[in-house]
Amino acid sequence: MAVILHVDMDAFFASVSLRRRPELRGTPVVVGGYPRGVVLSANYEARAYGIRSGMPSGRAKRLCPGLNFIDPTYDDFSSVAKGIVAVFQTVTPIVEAASIDEAYLDLAGARHRFSSPYAIGEYVRAMVCDEQQITCSVGIGPSKFVAKMASRAAKPDGLIEVPPPRVADFLHPMPVDAMFGVGPPTAEKLHRLGIRTIADLARTPPGALRQTFGPHLSHQLVELAWGRDRTRVVPAVPERGVGSQETFGSDTDDPTVVRRELLRMAAKTARRMRRAGYLGRTVTMSIRFADFRTLTRSSTLPTPTDVTDEIYGAALALLDRLGLDQARIRRVGIKVGGLVPAERAERQPFLDDPEFGWREAERAVDAAVGRFGPKAVQRAVLAAPRNWVAAMGAPGQSDPDRRAHQPK
Repeated sequence: MAVILHVDMDAFFASVSLRRRPELRGTPVVVGGYPRGVVLSANYEARAYGIRSGMPSGRAKRLCPGLNFIDPTYDDFSSVAKGIVAVFQTVTPIVEAASIDEAYLDLAGARHRFSSPYAIGEYVRAMVCDEQQITCSVGIGPSKFVAKMASRAAKPDGLIEVPPPRVADFLHPMPVDAMFGVGPPTAEKLHRLGIRTIADLARTPPGALRQTFGPHLSHQLVELAWGRDRTRVVPAVPERGVGSQETFGSDTDDPTVVRRELLRMAAKTARRMRRAGYLGRTVTMSIRFADFRTLTRSSTLPTPTDVTDEIYGAALALLDRLGLDQARIRRVGIKVGGLVPAERAERQPFLDDPEFGWREAERAVDAAVGRFGPKAVQRAVLAAPRNWVAAMGAPGQSDPDRRAHQPK
């Protein structure tokens, strides 16, 4: 019999962000932009006001006038997520990251090191709290579905184990709306059939559901009502791309602002690649317009890179090819794919390349930023006031040849 452990971080983005703002603990906090933007995450104090992820920030502020906003720091989220996965992998190599803040662990082969699955759950919770200063909720069950339902019931900062003989006792009193995977439209159809609880669903023959849900979903719903889920825990595949995106404080048609933000996203993406130890060849530039239409364009570089100027140059060329004329833009983003480990990547040098180029310069900047903080070293064009940038021209326009910008 399988034993699956599901770990779900408690208000992950808010919890990580509060590590930088400990003075806001205990107050309602949202991670996201204000007055423009949406709620990325809300802590439990904010949720008490009805604030939820995906809600417009303006509406959240109206629900709770004393609400505090924290800008997201994606590097922090990524770093904490990697640290958490490292904890999971001390238990078992069979780890499936369902998202940045939740994962399934197959405990087959891991129980010989611990006295029980419950002990493993407590170990994971303690290690995450000790190493990352955030809490998580853990569910343990004979299937992924039961483990997920158990971790939901354990929130926040709890642990529930559901052994096979107790699956029906655990699931059946719950409303069908609480079932993972049953959204409002499906719940409404079940209610119209007189099915209110998971027990009602478990006792309904699949044939009685077939006309409403079809043969496949009818069978699946009844199976899940009994906690039967045949899906396996699938270990994560290596990351296929690294990227960054930014939504402007207000829509803009200023090409200097758009180009500067693309440079900022290129720098952030390149830094993440260097930190992860990857180089990439495929650069994808995305533009979201004020009417929420989105365009993406990609190009492939001759050799893999993790250099800001090379990534930015490719993105800028893609932007120029669009020929936008005063189009109002809401968001820009850059993603680099075709990743290869840096130690295995082959880069074609130019004959006139100096002994130390931009790669070495940026690694030195990474070291300074790691020691002294994110503002220790910045490109002047990203730190300068907007009027100075406009006077100097768009970054990267003066000379398209990257070799002319190599540090001496």
